[in-house]
Amino acid sequence: MTTVIDDRYNFHAVEKKWRRRWAEERLYETDIDRTKPKFYCLEMYPYPSGKLHMGHVRNYSIGDATARFHRMRGFNVLYPMGWDSFGLPAENAAIANNTHPATWTYNNIAAMREQMQRLGLSYDWRREIACSHPGYYKWSQWLFLLLYKRGLAVRKKAPVNWCPHCATVLANEQVEEGRCWRCGTPVEKRELEQWFFRITAYADRLLKDLDLLEGWPERVRVMQRNWIGRSEGMELEFPIVGRDQKLTVFTTRHDTIYGATFMVLAPDHPLTLELARGTEQEQAVREFVERVTRLTVRDRAEAVDAKEGVFTGAYAINPVTGERIPIWTANYVLMDYGTGAIQAVPAHDERDFEFARQYGLPVRVVIQGEGVPADGDRLAEAYTGPGRMINSGPYDGMDSREAYRKMAEDFERRGIGRRTVNYRLRDWLISRQRYWGAPIPIVYCDRCGIVPVPEDQLPVLLPDKVRFAVGASPLATSESFVRTSCPRCGGPARRETDTMDTFVDSSWYYYRYTSPRDDKQPFDREKVFYWLPVDQYIGGVEHAVLHLLYSRFITKVLYDEGLVPSPEPFTRLLTQGMVIKDGAKMSKSKGNVVSPEDILEEYGADATRLFILFAAPPERDLEWSEHGIEGASRFVHRVWRLVAACAGPVRALAQAEGETAATAPDGAVADAGAKQGDAGSGPVPSREGWGEAEEQLWREVHRAIHRVTTDVSERMQFNTAIAALMELVNAIYAYRERVPAERQRADLLAAALDRLLRMLAPFTPFLAEEAWEALGWRDTRGSVHRQPWPEPDPQVLESGTVEIVVQINGKVRDRLRVPADTPEERLRELALASPKVREWVDGKSVARIITVPGRLVNLVVR
Repeated sequence: MTTVIDDRYNFHAVEKKWRRRWAEERLYETDIDRTKPKFYCLEMYPYPSGKLHMGHVRNYSIGDATARFHRMRGFNVLYPMGWDSFGLPAENAAIANNTHPATWTYNNIAAMREQMQRLGLSYDWRREIACSHPGYYKWSQWLFLLLYKRGLAVRKKAPVNWCPHCATVLANEQVEEGRCWRCGTPVEKRELEQWFFRITAYADRLLKDLDLLEGWPERVRVMQRNWIGRSEGMELEFPIVGRDQKLTVFTTRHDTIYGATFMVLAPDHPLTLELARGTEQEQAVREFVERVTRLTVRDRAEAVDAKEGVFTGAYAINPVTGERIPIWTANYVLMDYGTGAIQAVPAHDERDFEFARQYGLPVRVVIQGEGVPADGDRLAEAYTGPGRMINSGPYDGMDSREAYRKMAEDFERRGIGRRTVNYRLRDWLISRQRYWGAPIPIVYCDRCGIVPVPEDQLPVLLPDKVRFAVGASPLATSESFVRTSCPRCGGPARRETDTMDTFVDSSWYYYRYTSPRDDKQPFDREKVFYWLPVDQYIGGVEHAVLHLLYSRFITKVLYDEGLVPSPEPFTRLLTQGMVIKDGAKMSKSKGNVVSPEDILEEYGADATRLFILFAAPPERDLEWSEHGIEGASRFVHRVWRLVAACAGPVRALAQAEGETAATAPDGAVADAGAKQGDAGSGPVPSREGWGEAEEQLWREVHRAIHRVTTDVSERMQFNTAIAALMELVNAIYAYRERVPAERQRADLLAAALDRLLRMLAPFTPFLAEEAWEALGWRDTRGSVHRQPWPEPDPQVLESGTVEIVVQINGKVRDRLRVPADTPEERLRELALASPKVREWVDGKSVARIITVPGRLVNLVVR
């Protein structure tokens, strides 16, 4: 009996059906299996804002395709999801809506989980975590105690943003143009006792181990190197005129000290206001400092193009010339780098040069390169290269590189300075004056001082009843929380009312997924040693520094404690581009937001995923296109029509083979089973009686397998992989149009569709599963998502290929094997992309390319 399948694809019904079936079958649950290689695939867990945006959809589509692909390739895949659910937005919502942050947070989690499930994401939901759950933040507190025990959690004073009207500390993101985001009052800087993690103790290792991360984008490694900012130089001391004090500066250019014509302090340097006190400059300096220090460090860093400063009224003595030079304060010097004070050498530093020209300060050349005038007044720009020393006393005439070494030795001997290494990296401030975060497990006792909460008393729970009122820290409003007894002496004590930075929670969450319900330890060591490190980590480049750097730091601490198997948490990193519309990042203010819910409702999950993966390489920004999503939808429906058209003969063939296998003798069954080929190859059609049409389609099948496998496994180029699948669909349609129905080979069509659906499964999981069932294979072979990945047949690939000789100026430099029908344009692209060819053409111009199809490509270079 012929099977007829409706050629209209009802994605609403299909997606609902398979979401239910996959959950019932527990299709994506994963446990340790030592018979398979492991693969840990992870996206950065999201903040539960309540709705997915298209950036989320892209991130998770990439991760899901990667996880599904590796499952089919024979890996035991861990692919979990959780929630970065502590943070300021929930607290803001509590104030705005008069609701508890937990209520707001967990309602949002439920909504976003449903959206993720609609996308068909193959997470093992048993492993779901939320960092705001006491069962999780208990172990964030344990982590704090571990760092405290190792001397890496310390309490010290630090400047904070203070709103005098609200009488509260503000995070940097709560300061808008120097004013409180709530009331608009100008923000002040105050020194308060804060908790820090001593990440600087690991600065050298964090820098050195970047060389281990060969699977990371180079730009991310460069960003981390720059953030750590290791500099070798000298600390020099300049006596302050009229005071028994010295001004210490760090410089990498001590060879230019004879050209130092003024000093510059950061506005928030401890000496800035002190030096100005009692001088004519006091009022001007105070106003300047108050204005500049209202800005965040980020705002100040972005504003350095507009350099401005004020003379403090004080002077220092250049220790090598004895010259009295003025001390200024300026916005381009930051307290976070070096000592917060610099020797300004305008002739040889671009920032100092611009500042000196703006304020009429002297410029003295001390290193003269070729064409560099000796007169500073004639200098058009700062000269930063090597050269001959001038105006430098006993070092005149020396090569500046030799003087650099000699000066360092002399200055140390004379006690002027000492060689040192400086880092831009600063200790990690983790104190937050907020409610919705993990309480810091510390109590303060008048008798015992600072006392850590014992591990067996964790978690320190957030109190349910607090006041979210302007002007008060919520935890401090709970008497029952603040008042406690000292764990050491039993006397009265008070709890720390700060909570931890949410980056603490996200610095170790990938370990918790391995044993998410363990209430005896943060993670099971055996499971962590099986699953870690994460093999593929996926997230936005905006997290390139803070989250990734903090995670690397915490991993090294855990590694030193013997708790984790490697000093780095993430082997490979993909930083996907943004989804943009009309050339700009999507935002409500710009009116260019595309709602994932609307797209899923109109086009379905498979079309949405397909477009997101096809429209651009994953590391580049993706321009949203209505035409593009419509094209993806047409392709999904086109595949379904092809399956519907072929279902009759393919199912009949499957049924006949099933009946033969059921009634044949054992030996015959074994012979019949051999038609399945080796693992991953799928059913192999009989090639007896094939014509050119059949041979051509079979070659196209194996070309597609080769291209998709290579593009996904080696380059994560989903867009070109999907393009290959589209070409394969075209080839199957072309075969059916070219060959009369009665002569079409059902076994060939079955084999082609088998490979097509298995390769589509990571990208369009609902369509692939529904089509797999429609062709009769799910009953006999199980889910398409549990099938092995198809493998290309080298003999079939070779049968339709030719060898192309690549010449440069007539000499053979490489040989390429390509499909016989490869267009000339593609041959030229392949020749120019060849590593062997690039060796010969780098730095030269290609004047002409001569192509002889099927034979050679000759590049004429000059």
